[in-house]
Amino acid sequence: MDQNLRTQLQYDAPKKSVAAAYILWLFLGSFGAHRFYLGHVGSGAIQLTLLLLGWIPFFLGWIVLGVWWLVDAFLIPGQTEQRNLETLERLGGDLPAIPA
Repeated sequence: MDQNLRTQLQYDAPKKSVAAAYILWLFLGSFGAHRFYLGHVGSGAIQLTLLLLGWIPFFLGWIVLGVWWLVDAFLIPGQTEQRNLETLERLGGDLPAIPA
């Protein structure tokens, strides 16, 4: 198998989708699901903890989580691209040029 094709297949298998990240953000964003999906386990766990502890200081937890949720709407494309570039770098290759 051609090395470029092999690298392309290895890159495509774990590649993350911006659309999937946005769907997770929209429906399960308060749980940090989009962050877990993109490999940001620590911040995903913090979001989940804020959600669970948000019942104690109800307004403070929900306000912080709500602002974070909105900020993530703008961060998702960059986070997805970064995750995919890390995958490509880990594979040690460049993507072959796609013929026009």
